Amino acid sequence: MFPRSVSRLILLGIGTADSARFAPAGLLLEYGHSRVGIDGGPGSEPPENIDTWLVRDEQGPLQDELRRIAAETGMPAPAVLPYQHGPLKIEPIPVADHVYGYRIGVGQHVAAWVPEAAEPPPWTEGMDLVFADGSAAVSRTQELARTAKRLRVQRLVLVRLGAAALSAVDAGEQPSYGEWGEEGRKYRL
Repeated sequence: MFPRSVSRLILLGIGTADSARFAPAGLLLEYGHSRVGIDGGPGSEPPENIDTWLVRDEQGPLQDELRRIAAETGMPAPAVLPYQHGPLKIEPIPVADHVYGYRIGVGQHVAAWVPEAAEPPPWTEGMDLVFADGSAAVSRTQELARTAKRLRVQRLVLVRLGAAALSAVDAGEQPSYGEWGEEGRKYRL
């Protein structure tokens, strides 16, 4: 396990790019003195003192807004890049046309940020924590959950919650495996 005092993953947002209810899905990774923002958007942008701002799609619908935010605040421009600091290693891995997921590793502990993959990619097998797409119909989300379980993903968190997922959340329904993401929630590997 990561030492409690030096690492955490914080969900900055859990919505789709056009969600009226939640800020766009985004993650802040803190490890020691390193701070890395992944995705996000208006209302879920990472704090200004990040080391880098990684995105899964440099052509995504929020890119102009993210670049504007970065320029106005002095943050690094959002980009698809690898990042390494000591034992922390973050690698972009293609999941679709010009869209990437991120493998986040420290020692033997690994997580993935893949909120636009149709299902957890094979490279997430056995991971400690996977943030995945919750924007599809509930039946599709349940299939995604079954795939994650088959891949032995230890903890599945669904983000990019679309209308169908929000209806399920409002009705108190849970995915067959995993959990719905919550803005501001902190995770540890």
